[in-house]
Order: sequence, then C-alpha cells, then structure tokens
Amino acid sequence: MSAKQYDNLTDSQLTLMAQQALTCYPAALQGQLSLLCRSENATFLLQAAGRRYALRLHRGDYHQKADIVSELLWLDALRETGIQVPEAVPDKEGETVLTVRLPDGSERYVVLFHWIDGEMPTTDVDPRAFQQLGNITARLHQHSKQWQPPAGFQRIIWDHHTMTSSESHWGRWQDAPNLNPADHGVVGQAISQVGAAMAQFGKGSDRYGLIHADLRLTNLLLHKGETRVIDFDDCGLGWYLHDLAAAISFVEHHPRAPEWIDHWIRGYEQVAHISDAEMAMLPALLIQRRIQLTAWVGSHAETDMAHSLGPAWASHSVRLCRRYLEGQQLPVGV
Repeated sequence: MSAKQYDNLTDSQLTLMAQQALTCYPAALQGQLSLLCRSENATFLLQAAGRRYALRLHRGDYHQKADIVSELLWLDALRETGIQVPEAVPDKEGETVLTVRLPDGSERYVVLFHWIDGEMPTTDVDPRAFQQLGNITARLHQHSKQWQPPAGFQRIIWDHHTMTSSESHWGRWQDAPNLNPADHGVVGQAISQVGAAMAQFGKGSDRYGLIHADLRLTNLLLHKGETRVIDFDDCGLGWYLHDLAAAISFVEHHPRAPEWIDHWIRGYEQVAHISDAEMAMLPALLIQRRIQLTAWVGSHAETDMAHSLGPAWASHSVRLCRRYLEGQQLPVGV
C-alpha cells in the first residue's frame, strides 16, 4: 500500500484525544463528547450549554495543516455568498485548526464546527433529491470559477493519477476485498482507456478547479426548504463533473443510478450549463470514480462503510468496467 490509510487507533484513544483538544476551547464549550462516525476522520458530537457542535479529529498522513486552513477559507467565502456550509469555532487563542500531539511525537489536527441542522436524504427517497444535489453543486462550481483563493491556498489534487494509480491517495484498487485477481486485467484496461481520455480532455479552467469531491446525499442536509452542504474534508482540485460521479458513490451499480444521474443533471442545468465536451467525458468520470472507490474499500476494509457494501460489490465494479470498455452505455445500473 502506498500510504497509511485507515486510522488504527481505538475509539477510546480517539476520544481521549478529542477530550484533550476540547480543553483548549472556552468554558462554554466544555461538555459531553460522543463518537458519531469514523472514516477518513473521527467525528464527535459535542453537547455543551444546550447547543450542539461537531468535532472533527483528523487521521494522520492525509492532510497538512495548511490544507485544512485552506478548506476553512473556502467555507468562509461560500458562506459570504449565502450558501449554508459548516463554520469553524475558534479556540481560546483564536485558532480554528488545533494540533494535538500523541505520545510517539506524531500530530493530529482538530476542528470544531457549529452544528448544522437538517435531514439527510437517502437513495430511498424521491430521486428528485438528486436534482437538489445537482443544483447546489452548480452553485459551488460557479463560486469556484469566480473566486480568487488567497496566497498560500493549497488543497489535495484529484486527477487520474491520484485516483487510480498504485500511488493514489486512497491506496491500491487491487487490495479491494473480494476482487478476483483474474479480473485485474479488465480494471487495468479501463484505467488505461480513462487515462488517455482524461489526458486529451485536459484541465482547462472551464472544466477543472476547486470542487467538493464527495458531494453525495450523505453530505447534503435539507432544512425548512434550504439545502445545506457538509463535509468538505476531501475538497480539492479536480474536474467539475467529477462531482456528478461522486454523487452516486458506492451505488453506481444500483438499478436506479441512471435515473439519479438524469435528475442531478436537470438540477445542475437550472443553475449552470454542462458543455457537450464535459457530457462526453461522463462515462470516463463515472468509472474513474468507481475505481477510486474500489481502492478506498481496499484501504479502509475495517470501516462500517466498507462492511456494508457486501461481498458482491467488487464484482459489480468489474462488470461496470466491462460496460465502460464496451462503450455503448453509461457504466452504471444493472
């Protein structure tokens, strides 16, 4: 594996670190911490003085502190335009990104956010939820294309190499559970074909820039008619239409996936236009994301998310790779 991936600390160890970080905040923020979930990071619910907050404890070997500071700068800029996104809470010293040191000398970063209310839609709801997802994504893209990041701004790079190569950010797709080695050739062929297509497509500013990179239904909150976006931890530089591929993450093989894509595009087009050149790249972007997730499952096999996918998920990935290579329809659905 090219890099450390899933955090091997226990829930108790992570909770102790979160409690240590919490002492750096004002007295009004001292309260009860409870672990909500673990993925790239550990997220805790903080209940203090009758209010709720989300404390994010970053795993090691992923983002630098400057990356996290840059994420918060983009969130600040988005809020100024009226888009509802998380807001960091400063500590006693006015810092929004805290550093917690482990006994071995390594460091972890912590950010405390104001809680955002809302209901999270799921794939069981009306597919028009994807229309809302496409609509808010277009608004983010509009901001990205117009915004001038401050000096020193840096975020993770999402391109073909960092998503699908053996040095990808999320490890090797070959390590995915239940992936038959006999099928490696099919996946490798799809990767080569996607790579050639993406190289020709290029990274012009009209098609490549700062994106959320993980804007799926689980990161969307609906509250009193308002659409809110959370979890910008993976935001970085990537192809704008990668956000469409990310919208159906892990469920590309679902029978309703083509319908979800249609609704996402409909919502996006209410705000901004998707060019013919971008639409032509959609098959490549969809299968590239699925292969990227296959690597993620391999490097995060102990997570609840990976366990929930079931033993057939990898074979579905191979089936979708074959469909992409056949080139007759989108590599989604049954």
